[in-house]
Amino acid sequence: MPLTIKFEDTDYFIDLGAEKLIAAERGTEKIAVEIKSFLQESLSTELHLVSGQIGNYRLALADAGVERKLYLAVTSLAYQRIQGKRFARRIIEYNQINIIVVDSVKEEVVQWL
Repeated sequence: MPLTIKFEDTDYFIDLGAEKLIAAERGTEKIAVEIKSFLQESLSTELHLVSGQIGNYRLALADAGVERKLYLAVTSLAYQRIQGKRFARRIIEYNQINIIVVDSVKEEVVQWL
């Protein structure tokens, strides 16, 4: 079920809102997750769109007073594609996008970044 955040006259639907136990050392953390497949041919176009989307979600969450850490969930294959391009890594870093890498076959989290 998507997490719905209203920002002025716009409703945003973040793919997943959850309270997730990350690790014993980190305790319980409230998160919001946007899921992307990165299947389009143009990686730069997809990163452009997701960067704007993440920025809009951050603003909407902050404006609504919702305290959730925002993550972008991608498959292992999509993450390899991102890591293979310097500009893609720079966009992720510059926009401070937190990433969850997911094994799509096992349907489990492989890595939190």
